Amino acid sequence: MEPFVDVADFGAVERHRAILLQSLRVGTELRGGGQQLVRAEPLGSKVTHLYHLSFSSDVLKAIENIIKETLAYLAKGEAPVITFDKRSSWENIRFDGNVGLQMVSDCTMSKVKCECSKSIHRFALILKTLSMIYKLVQTNTYATKRDLYYNDTQLFGSQIILDGIINDICCMLKVPRRCLHVLSTSKGCIAGDLCYTEEDGKRVNCACNSTAVLVPSNVDGIKNVNSAAKFVLVVEKDATFQRLLDDDFCTKLFPCIIITGKGVPDLSTRLMVRKLWDTLHIPVFALMDADPHGIEIMCIYKYGSVSMSFDAHSLTVPIIGWLGLLPSDIQRLNIPKEVLIPLTNKDKSKLTKLQKRPYIDCQPLWEKEMEIMETCKVKAEIQALASISSDYLTRVYLPNKLKFGGWI
Repeated sequence: MEPFVDVADFGAVERHRAILLQSLRVGTELRGGGQQLVRAEPLGSKVTHLYHLSFSSDVLKAIENIIKETLAYLAKGEAPVITFDKRSSWENIRFDGNVGLQMVSDCTMSKVKCECSKSIHRFALILKTLSMIYKLVQTNTYATKRDLYYNDTQLFGSQIILDGIINDICCMLKVPRRCLHVLSTSKGCIAGDLCYTEEDGKRVNCACNSTAVLVPSNVDGIKNVNSAAKFVLVVEKDATFQRLLDDDFCTKLFPCIIITGKGVPDLSTRLMVRKLWDTLHIPVFALMDADPHGIEIMCIYKYGSVSMSFDAHSLTVPIIGWLGLLPSDIQRLNIPKEVLIPLTNKDKSKLTKLQKRPYIDCQPLWEKEMEIMETCKVKAEIQALASISSDYLTRVYLPNKLKFGGWI
């Protein structure tokens, strides 16, 4: 068992921040003082270089051009076709260590044909969704994905179908979803040394106490961010997040920010983590279960997902460090065998797929940890640390990790 750490000096975190800031300065100089964005051609010959648009008029024009192309097909007596990038195909993805998983500019396309019985319904759904988005942008109003679904539940059938169409439209137009004025109800929570002003002027104080603040739906509208936090801790599960709150972790050592997406993170939580990095430039660490699912969630925060690769520049945080729970910690801390869980066949399959991801080649220490898991054939939840002592996570484990630089 590791000794209790009563620390006033966490020099390792400060040194890590200095390295990150130096890398940031070097990267900025190499890019000529600004971030270089990969540009890609959106749908339609008349719409060019739409990427992360700032002006609503550009979005409106893009939608109008799609409708014009549809009408042009009909005028010629042909069945309309909508074409967009295959956003969920690995063949359209390339890995960049500074960005994560991003869509290539010359990716393969998918077609939705009005004449095909299998896709005519989807064609109608796309046009319906475009019309709703057009109205939102034109009137400068916002709506949640749930609001849009209840606009015509019988047509869409399920929320999942509409969510996929909205993401397809974002990919088709090469714009983030917030440019379409479509929000989602956030499930993430945040707490700690952080204050900010929301778009409506409301001042939010995330000071750590027994309750947390919901991550705002419109992260892009946040301004006047203030914090004395030394780092951000991204927590996989709500149970662990609540334990950190109960133990007053955010203020016990030194100020920090904790945030959770309660499992697989929603878009707002990922945007918030990126916002904190862009604004505060402090280290970001991940606290996940030592299992394939936890590793995959961490990879989503750090490198992004295939389905949202077209918006990687505003969603990924490649500087995230894996703080715990590491598979090597299981043996190092002599965690009792009775609280360990054997890997299932599904776990083994997910682990094998993770080991083949393009970003693992640049993370040899991560690869070694996954090999340890593969060899030991067991996984462990963060809660397993309670088998050592009830407050081991916040009293010993995290303080030691932060003091001695125990992240990879």
